[in-house]
Amino acid sequence: MAEQQPLSTRKETLMSQEKTFHSTDLPNPAPKNSIVVGHDGSEGANYAFIMALELGEQLSTPVIVVRSWSTLTVPPPTDREVGYASSFDEYASAVREEMIRTLQKTAESFGTVQVAYEPVHAPPAESLIAASRDARMLVVGTRGHGRLAGMLLGSVSEKCVRHAVCPVLVVRPRD
Repeated sequence: MAEQQPLSTRKETLMSQEKTFHSTDLPNPAPKNSIVVGHDGSEGANYAFIMALELGEQLSTPVIVVRSWSTLTVPPPTDREVGYASSFDEYASAVREEMIRTLQKTAESFGTVQVAYEPVHAPPAESLIAASRDARMLVVGTRGHGRLAGMLLGSVSEKCVRHAVCPVLVVRPRD
């Protein structure tokens, strides 16, 4: 009997098989003076979001929150009926609603900063690089996998640092 893969490995395998992403899946560039921040729901992403809001406040510039999603990571739409297959637009709306629900309170504490939420059905690094093409800055968090694990897993922050056109700030959690 074959040994079953850990859930995280199975999930990564399924995500890679979900569909081939094309350039049309990538977001349009954010406005020129904006700060783009990646947010995947992790603690590192929360620190990056706060840093982006602080910078947005200091620089009087809007913050665009980008979350990459797949059908394996998306929350089910709230109005989904049993037996009904949701559309990609409905999934994107569910992701956006979750982003607002989890981030709005923090965003409101920076009352002068305009915040927009952008769910993207595409790989994370590619989504952030495309969205930040015209932005003032891209802010990303870390998950703390370390140098070796980051190389083996394909770190999103590493790809952004190497390929983004704008400056990239990688935020580590504060001790």
